Amino acid sequence: MDGSGSSSSPLRVVVVPWLAFGHMLPYLELAERLASRGHRVSYVSTPRNLARLPPLRPAAAPRVDLVALPLPRVDGLPDGAESTNDVPDDQRELHWKAFDGLAAPFAEFMAAACADDGTRPQWVIADCFHHWVAASAVEHKVPCAMLLPTAAVIAVAQPPPTEQSGAVAETRPRYEQEELATMYDDQGASGMSLAQRWQLTKDRCALGVIRSCVEWEPESFPLVPTILDMPVVPLGLLPPSPDGGRRAGGTNGSAEHATVRWLDEQPPGSVVYVALGSEVPLPLEQVLELALGLELTGTRFLWALRKPSGAAVLDDGADMLPPGFQERTRGQGLVTTGWVPQMSILAHAAVGGFLTHCGRNSLIEGLLFGHPLVMLPIFGDQGPNARQMEAKMAGLQVARDESDGSFDRHGIASAVRAVMVDGEARRRFVAGAAKMQRVVANSERQERYIDEFVQRLRSHGAAIATGGKDTTAAPTTS
Repeated sequence: MDGSGSSSSPLRVVVVPWLAFGHMLPYLELAERLASRGHRVSYVSTPRNLARLPPLRPAAAPRVDLVALPLPRVDGLPDGAESTNDVPDDQRELHWKAFDGLAAPFAEFMAAACADDGTRPQWVIADCFHHWVAASAVEHKVPCAMLLPTAAVIAVAQPPPTEQSGAVAETRPRYEQEELATMYDDQGASGMSLAQRWQLTKDRCALGVIRSCVEWEPESFPLVPTILDMPVVPLGLLPPSPDGGRRAGGTNGSAEHATVRWLDEQPPGSVVYVALGSEVPLPLEQVLELALGLELTGTRFLWALRKPSGAAVLDDGADMLPPGFQERTRGQGLVTTGWVPQMSILAHAAVGGFLTHCGRNSLIEGLLFGHPLVMLPIFGDQGPNARQMEAKMAGLQVARDESDGSFDRHGIASAVRAVMVDGEARRRFVAGAAKMQRVVANSERQERYIDEFVQRLRSHGAAIATGGKDTTAAPTTS
C-alpha cells in the first residue's frame, strides 16, 4: 500500500450496496459523510439505480464517484428491473442471477482502479451478500469490510438451531422461523443460498461494519463480534438530514405535496402515518383488514398505500380498498398510492404516530422525530427490530397469528388506539420513543461514530499492510 494511507492523507474507499433502496440510500449517506471529511469514495451500483438516487450534497459531490455497472440481461426478468423494488416476488431468483452477473464488470473496475497507485482503493466496503466483491478485493490485496444487518438480527439469525442455540431461535414466532429456514435454500436460477453468500463474503472480509451502535441496541450489539468471530465497528445510525425529503422517487417540492397540504389542515399530533415499505407488499386480503382496522379506530390517518402482492391496481388505489371505504373515511383519512415525501410527513406537527413495517430506515426516520410506533413487521430484519423497539416501550406490535403471521382489523384497531388514543398507554409509548429519539437525533454522537470508523479503517489497514493484526477494540461511544 502506498503512502496515501498515512493518518493525514485522504482514504480511497469503494462502497458497494445491495440493489435495494433500503441499502443504497443509507450507504449513500455513508459515502457523503466520508467525502465531506475529504475522503474519496467510489459508490458502485447499476445505471438506473444511480439515476434514481437523490442528488449528492454539494459539499460531498466532488469526492464521490458514481460508478455504473451494467446489470446483465436475464431471460424472464423485466427490462430495467435493477432494484428489488422493480422485481415481482416470483422473479427474485432471476434478480439474484443478474446480480451475480455484475461480478465480471466489478472485477474490471477493480483491476483498473488498482493498476495505478493514484486510484488504488485502501478499502472496499461490501454488502453482506456480495461474495464476488470481497473475492475481487482479496485478489487485489485490498482489505474488505462487510456491511452487517442489525445486531438484533445477528443475535437470533444463527445457523440451523443446535441444542446450544435453540433457545435463541425459539424467541422468534413460528412464521419467522420458517422464513429464516429459506436462507439456507438455493435461490433457484442463481444456484446459491443466501447463507452461502453471507458466509463466502464473511470469510473474505477483514472487518464487519454495522449501521448501529451500542446505544441503539445495548442488549445485542456487544454479542456481535463473538457471534461472527470478527472485529465489528459501528457506523452509528446514519440518520438522514431532518430537513425533509432526500428520497429517491420524487421530484416535486415536498412542501407542496398533496399529503403535506392535507396534514396542514389536521390538529397537532392527531394523525397516524401508515407506510409499510415497498419491498414485500401485503396480500390483498391483509390490505383490506388493515383498512378496516384504521376505519374502526376513528383516528386520523395518512396511508402511503403500496400495490398488494398479486394485484392489478388502478391509479387511485380504490380497487385495493374495501367497498365504500374512502367515502366512509373521507373526513378521517387520506390514502395515496404515489411517491410521498416521507421525511417531510414525519417532520409534520400533525403526525402523532407511525404505523410501520419496522425496516431499519423507517425506524430511524420515525424515531428521529420521536414518533411512537405501531409495528407490523413483514419480512427479514423487521421482526427482531420490532421486538427490540417493543422492549424499549417505543411502540406496540399488532397481534399476529403465530403460525402464518396474519392479522385482523381488531388487532390493528387495538394497537393504533393504544399508541394514539389511550392516554396512559400513549404517554408510555411517547416517553419510550423520546428516549430513542435522543439516540438518533444526537448528531454530535452520530458524527463521532463516523470519525471513529475512519480511524479504525486507518489502523486496521496499517496493521494489514505491515503483516500485523488490528486488536483495537470497537468504539463504544456513549
